[in-house]
This record gives sequence, structure tokens and C-alpha cells, in this order.
Amino acid sequence: MSLPARSVQVQPAHTGRQRHWTDIGQYGGVAERVDLVITVKTLQRAKSRLLGAADQGIGDRAAHEALALALVRDTAAAASATPNVRRVLVVTSDPTVADALAADGVATTPDRPDLGLNAAFAYGADLLRDADPLARVAALQSDLPALRPEELAAALAEADGRRAFCPDRQGTGTTLLVAAPGDPLDPRFGPDSAAAHAASGAVAIGIELPTLRCDVDTAADLAVAGTLGLGGRTAALVGVPHC
Repeated sequence: MSLPARSVQVQPAHTGRQRHWTDIGQYGGVAERVDLVITVKTLQRAKSRLLGAADQGIGDRAAHEALALALVRDTAAAASATPNVRRVLVVTSDPTVADALAADGVATTPDRPDLGLNAAFAYGADLLRDADPLARVAALQSDLPALRPEELAAALAEADGRRAFCPDRQGTGTTLLVAAPGDPLDPRFGPDSAAAHAASGAVAIGIELPTLRCDVDTAADLAVAGTLGLGGRTAALVGVPHC
């Protein structure tokens, strides 16, 4: 399937088998592999409440955008390293983000709907399903710089074929949404998304997985993520040891 300009191709998966399985050991034994979609705003609009966190409150735009990009790259790197994740697709119309992720080996596509977060997630999920109609898809937030592949693997295994979501650290937002096999993603991100996803029939997963629940919107969130161990790109910018 060819994707629009400024994207790399989402490779069709091998469909000789009806389902896609991988051994993930202590994190759930054998589990179905999942295709993940991540969405990223343009860096000029990203993470406004985090302004100043990269430079001790000065608020330099270049430093802020570098931090926003580092969050995305560390999140995508952890997702790509997760054993029961098959493919990662990032929906973004920011050429800097697309170029950086391409250098990391992560597939991207422009946000053609350009209608907000939920439309971008649904668009990415549709592209993954176009490449493989049997794909099981999930949506992952892009601001999880402490994310460990083993925790994402555990949450995906816990979903176990159900529509499921992982609430954020405060319990009101959502960091991960997993569609049931064959069902649409039906994302409901935004204010009180945890309650919205629960009302849609999704079950809560990942309650004991702190790095999956720790999304970063503010300097205080970043400090909490730092106690869990940041990914290398984010750690380099904020001057703390990385995990």
C-alpha cells in the first residue's frame, strides 16, 4: 500500500497465517502481535504546558521543540522494541518529526484528515488495516519518555483480545487504547478519556505499569518520569541519567 508523500510505506504483513503470534516470556507467554499508531502534532503546537522545562524556565522555543521531539522519539523507540508490537506508524504532518523518525527507522504518514487527535488515530489505524485487514490495532500516546518495552508488552498481553485502555497516572486520561480483533479503534481521547473509553466498553489494563501510565504534559510530569528513568534522547536534554 502506498502512503502519501513524506511518508514511508507501511509494509503489508505476511498473511499466510490467520493470526500473528510471538513468545513474550514472563509478559504473558504467547500473545497476538499488535500494530501501533502514534500521533504527533506539529512541534510549534506541541506540549505548550511544558514550555521552559528544557531550559530552566527560560522558554526558548528551539529548546522546547527539541524536548517535544525527544519525547516522541523515545516513545517510538520503546514501542518499536516491544516484542509483541509488529509495526509502528506515526501520523504527523511535521517534516522535522517525520525526518527524525525516518532516521530512527519508524514509519510515518502525514495527517491527511487534520481534524484533531481522534481523527488522526483513526486514520492511522485505517492505514494499518488497509495493509493487513487482519491486523489488531492500538493507539499509543506520543509523550511517554520513560516507557519500557516490557511494560507495553505486558499491557498488550493483558488486553487478551478485548477492547482495552490504560489510564494515565492521574486516572483520568488514556495512554494506550487497544481495539478488539476485527473491531474499529474508535478512539475517544481528550478530557476524561479514561471514562469515555470505559463507557465504550473498553476494560482497564496496565494499572501496575508506571512507565506506561506516565505521560508528560508539564514540568512536574517530566520530573516524575525522571524518577522512573527517561529514554536516552529526553535524558540528554534535561541532564539526568537515562534508563
